[in-house]
Amino acid sequence: MFNKLKQYQDLKNQAKMLQSVMSQQSITVEKNGITITINGNFEITNLTINSELTKDKLEQSLKECFNDATKKIQRVVAEKMQGMGGLPQF
Repeated sequence: MFNKLKQYQDLKNQAKMLQSVMSQQSITVEKNGITITINGNFEITNLTINSELTKDKLEQSLKECFNDATKKIQRVVAEKMQGMGGLPQF
């Protein structure tokens, strides 16, 4: 039982460390007058919008830019996790 508690504590500590490392990672993507910066915790840290975009173009560009940024930061997070030894196996 104490072994399981130690494993849980170790996992919790690794998760905190990983979250800290991920918050320091970021990616910036620009598409059609929209610029989004997203960090490894999948939080938007910067957003710039060209005010001349039409409503339809704005909506489409935001979706494309956000989806592209999310995919790119997922790759960065996966690479960082592998570099840190991946997820522990219990």
